[in-house]
Amino acid sequence: MSTLEGRVAVVTGAGRGIGRAIAEFLHAEGAALVIADNGTAIDGNGADPRIAQDLAARLGARAAAYTESIASPSAAAAAVALAVERFGAIDIVVNNAAILRDQLVFKSDPLAWEAVVRTNLSGAFYVLSAATPILREQAKGARAGWGRIVNIVSTAGFYGNYGQSSYAATKAGLLGLTRCVALDMARSRVTCNAVAPFAATRVTESIKPQNDAQANYKAGALKVPARAVAELVAWLCAPAQGQVSGQLFGVRAKEVFLFTQPRPIARAVIGAQGLAAAIEQNLKAHYLPLETDLEVFGTPPVL
Repeated sequence: MSTLEGRVAVVTGAGRGIGRAIAEFLHAEGAALVIADNGTAIDGNGADPRIAQDLAARLGARAAAYTESIASPSAAAAAVALAVERFGAIDIVVNNAAILRDQLVFKSDPLAWEAVVRTNLSGAFYVLSAATPILREQAKGARAGWGRIVNIVSTAGFYGNYGQSSYAATKAGLLGLTRCVALDMARSRVTCNAVAPFAATRVTESIKPQNDAQANYKAGALKVPARAVAELVAWLCAPAQGQVSGQLFGVRAKEVFLFTQPRPIARAVIGAQGLAAAIEQNLKAHYLPLETDLEVFGTPPVL
């Protein structure tokens, strides 16, 4: 028996790239799935329902296409409802759908910001708002101890990058959402984790390097297949990982990272010497460098 046989997954942004790899891997492990993807361009413009429909047709009876944008509460709820209506339950949610509209903050368009937030962050919340009540109710019956949520984030969310204020903010928001959902769902024994992927995707292809380190990152990332991300997501969704929740993982080909999450690393007590001196003596040595995620992960991937 495959590890996910009898389970039902909703994967957003599942028509291409990392989302498609995740959907295909979960399906190969036995899960039925809803492929939620409206076939939009990387900037969120346009739509092509055939992308999700063709993948569902290829995968067969255990796959269904949902071709509306999940960036509205009703559409996200409809994607979840399709899983229940077609396959009888929902066990796994993978929030992968994202768009990108890079702009330097001093040249930014508020409408572009809102579009990115609506898809990348609000869309994930809308899906979870619809799915978590069902997961909680299922936890009272035969599916007790089950339920897996994986949010696909980005290292841009905690390192930052040039011109990616909207994208990075949404991915940082997804990490905060991950922690809250993990806490909210703990009593129902539903897990929620975040994965920061490194792989060749439309997002990677769109990178415009600002320096040699970023150019090296892009060249390396374009060599990394998305399958490694899918394998880690499937591992998190497996029955044996029911105690893993609230964690932030990264995956780059054969490398798997577990990231720290923001916690105090130094402490200054303001005494007679005053604020400035207390910070100088106790905190300054711990300041983090201003570097992008592309520079930090510019080393060659282990393929």
